[in-house]
Order: sequence, then C-alpha cells, then structure tokens
Amino acid sequence: MPIAVHMLGLAVFALGTSEFMLSGLLPPIAEDMNVSIPRAGLLISAFAIGMVIGAPLLAAATLRLPRRTTLITLITVFGLGQVAGALAPSYEVLFASRVISALACAGFWAVGAAVAIAMVDFGQRARAMAVMLGGLSVANVLGVPAGAFLGEHFGWRSAFWAVAAASALALAGVLTLIPRIPLPAEKPRLKRELSIYADRQVQLSIVVTALAAGGVFCAFSYLSPLLTDVAGLADGWVPTVLALFGVGALLGTAIGGRFADAHLFGVLLSGIAASTVFLVSLALFAATPAAAIALSFLIGVSAFYTGPALNARMFNVAGAAPTLAGATTTAAFNLGNTGGPWLGGTVIDLDFGYAATAWAGAAMTATALATVALALRLRPVGARGTARPAQAEPHAETDRTRGPVVAERAVPRAPDGAPQR
Repeated sequence: MPIAVHMLGLAVFALGTSEFMLSGLLPPIAEDMNVSIPRAGLLISAFAIGMVIGAPLLAAATLRLPRRTTLITLITVFGLGQVAGALAPSYEVLFASRVISALACAGFWAVGAAVAIAMVDFGQRARAMAVMLGGLSVANVLGVPAGAFLGEHFGWRSAFWAVAAASALALAGVLTLIPRIPLPAEKPRLKRELSIYADRQVQLSIVVTALAAGGVFCAFSYLSPLLTDVAGLADGWVPTVLALFGVGALLGTAIGGRFADAHLFGVLLSGIAASTVFLVSLALFAATPAAAIALSFLIGVSAFYTGPALNARMFNVAGAAPTLAGATTTAAFNLGNTGGPWLGGTVIDLDFGYAATAWAGAAMTATALATVALALRLRPVGARGTARPAQAEPHAETDRTRGPVVAERAVPRAPDGAPQR
C-alpha cells in the first residue's frame, strides 16, 4: 500500500475526530450555550449537512484542479474552522463553524478517496479504503475519548483547539508526503460523471449507505446521556466507553477491509444484520451497565466492518466517475449522519427516552438490509459483488499513477470473477 494512502488515513484521523467528538461533548456544550441536548445534537447534524452538500459540490468544483493543491487548501480551511469553533461566542457561530469545517472535510475526503483508489490495483480498492477508514477508527479509539476527557477537565473548547493542532500536523504531512499527481491526459467531464446518478445500482448504494450509517449514529450520537442517565454510569465512564466503540471500529475496519474485496455482498449483509441485532439489544438492555458497555463495542465493530465494502461498492458501480464516486459515498454516509441524529433527537423530544434512539436506529439498519437484498437481486446475471456489469458500456479511465487503464465497468468477468484477458 503506497505511503501516500497511509498519509491520507492520518489526515482523516483529524477530520474524524472533529466529526465524532461531539458525541462526548453534548452535555457541556448544551450547558455552556444554554440550549437543550437535542438542540446541541443538531451540531452533529450540521457537520453532516455540510458533508452532504460539500462532497459533491467541491468534487465538481475541483474536478480539473491539481489534487495535491486541493488537499492542501481543504485541510487548511478545515483547521481554521476548528479555531473558529473554539472561539465561538454563541451557538449560532458554533453551528456555522461546524458547517464550514464539514464542507472542507467533505471535499478532502472525496478528493482523497479518489487519489487513494487511483494509486492501487482494482483488487485492493477495499483495502485502500480500509486504510482511510482506519483514520476514522483511530479517531474513535483515541480522538473522541480524548476530546471527551479534555471537555470534562478543561472545557469543551479545549477539544476544538486539540483538533486544530492535529489539523496542522495533517497539513504538514500532506505537504511533505503526498506527491504531485498529474491530471489525466483526457480532462474529466462533469456531465459524464454526473451520468452515474441515473444508474439504479448507484441509487441503491446511496440508500444503503445512508441508512446503515444513520441507524448507527441515531443511537451513537446520544450515547453519552444514554450511558449516564439510563445505564447509570458515572460521567468518567463516557470516554472509556467511547474508546471501546473506537476499538471496535478499528477491529471492524480491519476485518471488513480484509474480506470485502472478495465477499462484498457477504460483508454488507452480515455487517448490517449484526448492527440491527446489536441496536435492538441495546434498546432492550440499556439499563444494564455491562450490557450497554459491551454493546457499544459490538456496534463499533459491526458499523465499521461494512465501511470498506460500502465505499468499494460505490466505486465499483460508479467507477467511470471516480471523483464523484468518492463524493457520493461521503455524501451518502453523512446523509445518514444527518438523518440519524435528527431522528434520535425527535424520539427524545417525544419523551420516549434515550434508549428509544436504538430502536429507531435498528429500524433504519433493517431497512438498509432489505435494500442490500434488493440490490443483490437486481444486479446483472453473472455480475459479482466486486465487479460492475459486464454488459455496461466500456469507458477508458486514466489512472493517475500508472497511465491509461480500462475502468472496472469495461472489464468483462469470467464466472469465477477473474478478469477475462
């Protein structure tokens, strides 16, 4: 795996820490800003909304710009957004800073994912995405619990300052380790890339990704008050349980990345089914401290186990538009990260309690599971989970590191899944 891919994973660590750390900071932010916890939870949705809008928008806007320069610009804007959040005098300013940071984060992820995919062989796509998703997993293992710890001992603003410092380190890494990547000989055409959205399998992949992510984050976004108010754990337990979720996420990413290239639909079906079971169990046994802790770990495993497969699936069915494929996956994930916390907050506002967020999340993942089954049923005869339809129109794609290659959609597959030469 090229070192540049690992560098992108390290940059994603800073991005992921900012995205997820509010799960452990909602109570102090709500108190300091004089808002309710559900309204503070909208800050999570604000970041997700920015990701949904920013990923395709910035991917399209930077389609013909040098990739390295784009990454440098976006990580710089992201770091400045963290500084603005740390200095925010009001809830409204904090909300705006989250949206701006999310726009930069979305653009970085979309461009970075396309760069990572371009630098590896077709059979390593899920593993490359696992490296980048590993940055999110490590963010959950180290960044999110550290943010909760800083918030508890030094105030929630200290967590934003810490992410700003991590962003500066990521900028230095991009400057020194990401090579200058030449643009394709044939300039990308936005109209051609936009055509992927007419593909039924692309549409189904968007729905699956949004529902799978939304179901998990419907419960995870309110995990802190669930642990303290329902399970009865002391506040000091929250960083520990968040770290366990992160350990599970790291383990799930590693396992999913190992098997997704060969068994894509198997990983999707088993992982989303497991998330559904774990969320239902959390709803039933949230008042039992040991069960709440164990299930937090298991949900982390199942949620991130499917991550490499969800990313690789989108690149497989939309490979003729690699930049928008990465952007679309990012937008789909964060569409779920927007709807999930919103649904969870609605459930809480209706006085169903924090445990009910797990029921709502399970309903979303169950729907995602049904959508995966539909996509599997509708895929072309003879197509495999990691390959695009053999009868699709071929399209020449330029690999930014190895010259002209044929995109996945143009590679016919033998019955055993091997490319026909």
